[in-house]
Amino acid sequence: MTSTLNAPSATPTPPPRRRKPVWWRRTWIAPLMFAVAAFLAFSVPPYLTFDPANSRLEPPAGNDLYYPFLVTHVLLGTVCMTIACFQVWPAFRNKHRRGHRIAGRVYVFTVIPAALLGLYIGWYTSAGPSVRVANLVGSTLWLVVTVAAFRLARQRRYDEHRRWMSRSFALVMMIPLSRVINIPAMIILTPKVDSTFGGNEQLMQNTATSIGVWLSPLLTLLLADWLLDRRKPNARRAAGGAPAGTAKPAAAGAAAGPSNQAAAGAAGPTSQGAGR
Repeated sequence: MTSTLNAPSATPTPPPRRRKPVWWRRTWIAPLMFAVAAFLAFSVPPYLTFDPANSRLEPPAGNDLYYPFLVTHVLLGTVCMTIACFQVWPAFRNKHRRGHRIAGRVYVFTVIPAALLGLYIGWYTSAGPSVRVANLVGSTLWLVVTVAAFRLARQRRYDEHRRWMSRSFALVMMIPLSRVINIPAMIILTPKVDSTFGGNEQLMQNTATSIGVWLSPLLTLLLADWLLDRRKPNARRAAGGAPAGTAKPAAAGAAAGPSNQAAAGAAGPTSQGAGR
């Protein structure tokens, strides 16, 4: 005698549909692109003349490599900054996956020479030892976090890739932010030229520059990580309240008999992402 038990099949409840964000609802993307465009429009044109007399950084005496390396660094940095804005734009990343991957590769292989040139330029800065160390640390961090993000994307570890690429973007944005920080730093320190700096105006300017190049990467990195951590609870709620890395099991029918027994399958976690 054979008995068969048919378990009622249960239809898993689909997660609530998320409304796709419209690009103009990302209120931060337009100000970001405007700020980057304004910074590049102000900073880049003097170097397009290829005339050392128009350089905003005075080349060291007797160093014929400094200015060509500086111009190359500026042009590569312009490409990096432009691409980075599109890479962090969710609408571009979601609708143009292939374009996102291609732009990501261009970004990575542009960062590498730009960061290496940044090490050279930073070493020969005339703004003092504090700025020199800050430039060397910033260029090294930019190179390391970008290569780490690229390796994570190759390993399909997309969540980690996104976090490290966000840090790379933060380090790109430290350049315009440092220029902004320099303004209040100069305003605050200028009245103290005689008292604090012994009348040495150049030392005061170097100190203001040092404040900008040290404070800007700290602020941008902290902001990037805070924004990523802030979005985690929203992502969990969108997934139906399940913690990250878990998946709801799918129900399946089970049948039992005297000679055979079938086990129900369980749905495992899946991951999907696009190369950043």
